Amino acid sequence: MTPYPLLTRVFARIGLLSFGGPAAQIAVMHRELVEQRPWLTEAQFLRALSFCMLLPGPEAMQLATYAGWRLRGITGGLIAGALFVLPGAAVIAVLALLYAQYGARPETEALMLGVKASVIVIVVQALHRLSSKALKGSPDFMVAVAAFLALFAFSLPFPLVIALAAAWGALRGGGAADGPSDAPAEPPRNSTAPATILLWLVLWLLPLPVLYLSGQTLLFDLAAFFAKLAVVTFGGAYAVLAYMAQDVVEMRGWLTAPQMVDALGLAETTPGPLILVTQFVGQLAGHSAGGVRMALAAGALTLWMTFVPCFLWIFAFAPHVETLRARPRLQAALSGITAAVVGVIANLSLWFALHTLFAQTVTIDKGPLSLSLPVLSTLRPEALPLIALAALMFARKAPVPLVLAVCALSGWGLAQV
Repeated sequence: MTPYPLLTRVFARIGLLSFGGPAAQIAVMHRELVEQRPWLTEAQFLRALSFCMLLPGPEAMQLATYAGWRLRGITGGLIAGALFVLPGAAVIAVLALLYAQYGARPETEALMLGVKASVIVIVVQALHRLSSKALKGSPDFMVAVAAFLALFAFSLPFPLVIALAAAWGALRGGGAADGPSDAPAEPPRNSTAPATILLWLVLWLLPLPVLYLSGQTLLFDLAAFFAKLAVVTFGGAYAVLAYMAQDVVEMRGWLTAPQMVDALGLAETTPGPLILVTQFVGQLAGHSAGGVRMALAAGALTLWMTFVPCFLWIFAFAPHVETLRARPRLQAALSGITAAVVGVIANLSLWFALHTLFAQTVTIDKGPLSLSLPVLSTLRPEALPLIALAALMFARKAPVPLVLAVCALSGWGLAQV
């Protein structure tokens, strides 16, 4: 049984190194949990990833929670999930307060460009490793390509893409990404009881009646909005960012459009799930209404409403993941999802790269096509040597924190030239 101190150290490291969005975060977890330690087999990792992609909320954070749950039950899941979120939440809390006080500054943008450039390399490496593990033949490759095109070229809803991949896998009835020779360990004995699930549900929604009865209108509105968001965020943060931005800016007026863009940029360059942008939004809304204290209260509340349901989903459904091995058709459906996940991550990777290399993008709608293409004249040429520097350092096996720090300082240096 994995000792708690070791589990804590490993997931603290994962949380501190989880830059770059889902693709890079999943790659970090794969390296720590599969390659460097025999905590999960390749098949278990891919099966768990496919399972988490089916749930609402940030799939990388839920994957970490699931891994912790497998190792040490609910306590292990709490440790792993919390450590995945808290480092980024602490950084976002500080950045949001500084932003509310001083706004965006050119120096910060230069530093962040260096970080983003290195993240592009991290994401490309992650995509290469995951595709080599998950795609077992030409049918899987075709599903991955189809998923990528469905999202990038046709802007199909993410749940529809995953549902179609699952249906394809079930109908195909074979070609599972994880072979039958895999023999996973039994799930922890303390599988979640119905009373425990009910307790987590109550804990998640408890702030709503408390805030309503106490007359905290803004905090109640924030809690209700992000509770709803937690239920509809299938596919992670990227699948819901457009909806959230429209609602927050146009309907509720909590942030201006430039503030929302800055929020997304800052969230992309901090450790932890990209959905931490919700904390930034909550803090800015709270700061506008009541200063620093209200900002901190709104940020903590947003974190609670966003991430507590992630623990609820994992603890409720994780005990049933491994039983899929006894159901060949369901296992085949998960294999289809696993192949589609590669295309999903490729789409996320391209999205991140385009928004790092180019200052502007334009959406072209023509019939069923809906392409987001870069405006070539807005290329950031200073990003190119930073990407080359990051690639060179990674090729020489430099640690991720060192690469991020060197590229950030290099970005700042190039801005001074």
